[in-house]
Amino acid sequence: MPGYDVIVIGAGSIGLPTAFFLAREKVRVLVIDELPSHGQGQNKAAIGGVRATHSDPAKIQTCQLSLETFGHWREQYGDDIHFLRGGYCFPVYEEEHEWSLKNLLVVQKQHGLEIDWLGADDLASVVPGINRAGLRGGTYSPLDGSVSPLLASRAFFRQAVAHGADFRFGEKVVAIDRPEPRTAITVRTAKEAYSATKVINAAGANAREIGRLMGLDLPVFPDSHEAGVTEPVKPFFGPMVVDIRGRPGSTNFYFYQEEQGHIIFCLTPEPIIPGHCRASTSDFLPQAARRMIDLFPRLRNLRVRRVWRGLYPMTPDGVPIVDRFDDGDGLYVAAGFCGQGLMLGPGIARNLVSLITTGKPIIPEAIFRSFSLKRDYSRPSEALK
Repeated sequence: MPGYDVIVIGAGSIGLPTAFFLAREKVRVLVIDELPSHGQGQNKAAIGGVRATHSDPAKIQTCQLSLETFGHWREQYGDDIHFLRGGYCFPVYEEEHEWSLKNLLVVQKQHGLEIDWLGADDLASVVPGINRAGLRGGTYSPLDGSVSPLLASRAFFRQAVAHGADFRFGEKVVAIDRPEPRTAITVRTAKEAYSATKVINAAGANAREIGRLMGLDLPVFPDSHEAGVTEPVKPFFGPMVVDIRGRPGSTNFYFYQEEQGHIIFCLTPEPIIPGHCRASTSDFLPQAARRMIDLFPRLRNLRVRRVWRGLYPMTPDGVPIVDRFDDGDGLYVAAGFCGQGLMLGPGIARNLVSLITTGKPIIPEAIFRSFSLKRDYSRPSEALK
């Protein structure tokens, strides 16, 4: 039976950077995924936004680590992952949203975010062409940005392999066994059995299923979101623009222009669409087009190239679960990223690897505890989800 120090289940936004950072620490690591290659689950459905602009302190500090990793990747490892530091902008048209975002600024700045409130004129200079009717201003965080999900996953995979990580694709995990406490864990697939002292559940939308094999009842329930991309045009605005106003059929809408000129857009449906179905709907594009043209009229003549649908593995409070199942038994969970796996991935991986190798995360333990498996999930979801 092939033996490893750590087995990671899932080769996506969390599993790939975790494998890389483990292998870089000389940990013998195996990644198992039921799909044919890396990044073939929800990773390739991500639209690419990377922000530390959250309201939860653990997410803020974790995404700061992610931005650090993405921002220095090319100079450190040579891969062009299309990282673009274009910022994030939350325009405001309603008084209650202005009050909410200005209050959030206090918490965000306490945790080191470079973010400020801009008046309507300054915000319009950051997003040329935005609808000025009723615009009150908004927040702008210039250090946030975007990355290519496909290029980033490929880069993490290549560097993980170069540092000694093993991968097994096309193998579905069917059992996770441990005869006695604190002994080697056996992960069985339909093809092979593998042993390790530690196993990480980073299975994305399938995390609940893998959790059952671990003896866990994980509160992770996928729902689906759709996205689209336009033809490329000459770059003319920088940030991800997030419209947090509710509209018929959606609770928010966001889009940005990536470095090659394509505009990528997405919305959060209302009501949510639970389950694992990834078939595109006929409702999405008309809804998204109306919202885009209302907020940014100069985009009305752009042609849409394609749309797609991915899954958000949701938790009841909108915060991920990153934790040990029980102190010392070797079972770890990194799941429930609520559509933010790409942006949180490198930061989560760095904390998780530190937790495994030193017993402590990188960010303060008191803050990291908001990711706890045993937390109270009844608190309201994050305002900027």
